[in-house]
Amino acid sequence: MNNQFCAVVTGQSLITHDIRHVQDERFTEVERFLQQGDVVFTNFESTILGKHGGWPTKGKYFGYSSAEVLDALQDIGFNALALANNHAFDLGAGGILSTLEEVARRGFLHAGIGTDETCARKPGRQRLGGREVALLAFDAGPGPASMYAEDRTAFRPARPGVNRLKTVRKIGVPDGHLRRLARLGEHLRCSAFELTNYAQPEDPLEITAGKEINFYGTVFTQAADYGRLIEIDPQSADAQLSAIRQAAAQGDFVIAYLHHHHWEPRWQDVPRWVRTFARTCIDAGASLFVSHGAPVLQAMEIYNGAPIFYGLGNFLFQVHPDETEWDPPEVWQSIVAACRYDAGKSLAEIDLLPVTIGTEPHSPGSPTGRLVPLTASGGTAHEILEGFARRSRAFGVDIDISLARGRIEVPAARKFG
Repeated sequence: MNNQFCAVVTGQSLITHDIRHVQDERFTEVERFLQQGDVVFTNFESTILGKHGGWPTKGKYFGYSSAEVLDALQDIGFNALALANNHAFDLGAGGILSTLEEVARRGFLHAGIGTDETCARKPGRQRLGGREVALLAFDAGPGPASMYAEDRTAFRPARPGVNRLKTVRKIGVPDGHLRRLARLGEHLRCSAFELTNYAQPEDPLEITAGKEINFYGTVFTQAADYGRLIEIDPQSADAQLSAIRQAAAQGDFVIAYLHHHHWEPRWQDVPRWVRTFARTCIDAGASLFVSHGAPVLQAMEIYNGAPIFYGLGNFLFQVHPDETEWDPPEVWQSIVAACRYDAGKSLAEIDLLPVTIGTEPHSPGSPTGRLVPLTASGGTAHEILEGFARRSRAFGVDIDISLARGRIEVPAARKFG
């Protein structure tokens, strides 16, 4: 089959060390799989310490990288980077400016941060593999307002930062419990002025009187049952979708990227709001939707002929050894997906390569340990693919598994919804 276009997508790349010295045939196999793509995409889950300097804006989960890691990503095959994520602002505005300069200097297709909101929201656009490719990247939090880009107004200077898809988390509780919370607030003599003080440096959240309560920064809302509710701000969503429509109207191959940390209690489950938003992006004209955040492999869907990867987990995950919360094996397992399109620009098939980030007996603190992804084999490969297939089956996707690889053949009828 003579494929006209191939888009390869991976898990997120939290990379803080140069990996070009690693010699392992299993890593070389991963590189070869990447390099078949016309567009090879990941989320750069870090920020660059460069000439603009910066300062730590976080506690435990703070991190940054030197510019050489971008050379490493380019060397193994990546040419497209999402930059919108919770680590992009770890060095403040200085890190945003340095990252923008270093990524642009190397010619990456990129999107998701900017010198102000207009710049951060602007799609990246580049000709790759004979097609114009547009990339839009946005972060849905949770995160402080100060990490997100803002345009200049008559009263405020512009702020460099991340492209924000504005969301609000609310906790749904039955009416009786909501009334008890209201009484507790009365006993504590909670006032609007006190909520404003505790919200600093931000403003208190808006609530619907009679149905919602701001209980010291957490919004509880009346619901039939208990649950976490994520609401997307309609104006924020419209701005992102408008950019997708404009890129699609030009005939571009449009990649829509979402980063978020609104995880479900079982972190391999796909949040309902993400599924709704992903489909809305495809309806607006996106050719491919990719999401990261939860550090585990979730599921995929093919909707109106376009692949949706709800959570690809990790590709590079160079976290501090003391962060033991990442010990579960599913954190260190993922897939790389090669999406192939035919001459008519329709999705024809997807090849899946299971990978593990390092392998036993290496430990996170060893010299090569968990620095790079390696091709999985045997029982581990089967386990990764079977888990991904099982979760994706619930979204109507059938995956054929053979010889430690997965494949999805897209029937002609599926290409048109």
